Amino acid sequence: MATKTTSIAKRSRESTGTVVLVSVITSIGGFLFGFDNGSISGSIGYITTKFSLSAAGMGWVTSCLTVGCIVGVIFAGRLSDRIGRKKVLVMVATLFMIGATGEAVAPNVSFLVALRIIVGIGIGLETTVAPLYIAEIAPARIRGRLVSFNQLFSCIGNLVIFVVSAMIISAHAEAWNIDYGWRSTFIVGIIPAIALVICLKFIPESPRWLVQQGRLDDARTSIGRLVSDSTDVEGELDRINVVIASEEKPKISEIWAPKMRKRLLIVTGVPFFMQLTGITAVFYYAPEIFKTAGFGANAAVQSTILVGGAMVLGALLSLWLIDQLGRRTLLLLGSAMMAVFLGLISWLFTLAQPNGTFLVSLLLLFVIAWGASFGTISYVLPGELFPTRIRGLGSSADTLSQWIFTFIIAQFFPILVAAFGMAVAFAGLATFGVLAFIFCYVLVPETKQKPLEQLELELAGK
Repeated sequence: MATKTTSIAKRSRESTGTVVLVSVITSIGGFLFGFDNGSISGSIGYITTKFSLSAAGMGWVTSCLTVGCIVGVIFAGRLSDRIGRKKVLVMVATLFMIGATGEAVAPNVSFLVALRIIVGIGIGLETTVAPLYIAEIAPARIRGRLVSFNQLFSCIGNLVIFVVSAMIISAHAEAWNIDYGWRSTFIVGIIPAIALVICLKFIPESPRWLVQQGRLDDARTSIGRLVSDSTDVEGELDRINVVIASEEKPKISEIWAPKMRKRLLIVTGVPFFMQLTGITAVFYYAPEIFKTAGFGANAAVQSTILVGGAMVLGALLSLWLIDQLGRRTLLLLGSAMMAVFLGLISWLFTLAQPNGTFLVSLLLLFVIAWGASFGTISYVLPGELFPTRIRGLGSSADTLSQWIFTFIIAQFFPILVAAFGMAVAFAGLATFGVLAFIFCYVLVPETKQKPLEQLELELAGK
């Protein structure tokens, strides 16, 4: 008996290890997202000088990426349901390679904007499909952690590009940075894109998607690559097949059918507050915020490394806590802390000379709170709340909401600051933190450690 128990435990560890490895490979897409998305932070000041941009122009060059993200999100769900999760991820890597190269050689603003939109399409696809794929292959007991990998790798990508950008800028004079520094930052992004293409060759397609397509033999093979026991393969296949066999093909109208409306409100509301609490403002404009507080240009760019480190720390905290405390609890704690930190930052900017150390500390605490809550959970919920047949559409609704509000913040934050100042801007963000707490307290359910099929039955009232 002891030998049999040991054997089962060993197979379970092997299966878990395989799923973790596949999740890590998939999350390289998240690294790309963070790397390319973060490249503008240290570059926008020099791009503004290079092309003589106004506040609105600065906002457009920054926010145009999100236009591409919105386009990518609109097609992501349908595309992943039609051709499969894995092929969409290959498309993501290809778009990143094209975009990074084009951004680096851009001769004018129009060309730069066009290529940033291409990168944005890749990001929109990645932020929808990668969490969806991981949710579909992950065991229920660690699903939250594995889906969180994508956000963790995104934060690591942010940190790496902030370090690279700071190194490039610190090593050269301002005139060189205006002409070439930002180009060097963009071109480095081609390296992780190539790595993703190579690594994707080693992961299987989603078993749930294969069953949905009627490809049971392929699904059996895919499950076999993820689990170590033949009995587990057949059991998992049967469990997936029973649920999906009773489902009709997805219709877009289903996502706002009466029984789905609360779920839709949750997966669009959480990313709404994820962005309207201001992470995009801090992320894209951190150097400009630090300059307002009296930092020099190099010190301001170097301070973004701390922001990147805080994002990684927040993601790691989420990875540790999400399957223990649960999604709802983390959202409530995160929104409360963000409201407090943003309010203090607003107060700080009412002073004649804001304390730089205190400002950096508050911004870092805000980023950690965001990363441990909304920054991760926004990507986890769609894969848990929607049934398999419309899970792709649900993920698209979540990320579409996220990128629409990212665009609003990225485009209008510099204009808002120019018109009313930092104190008013951060007071507005703090208000959204309070509203986020109320929203999550009233509407968001707990989904931790429940199989997807069980969640569907519970949410459907069965």
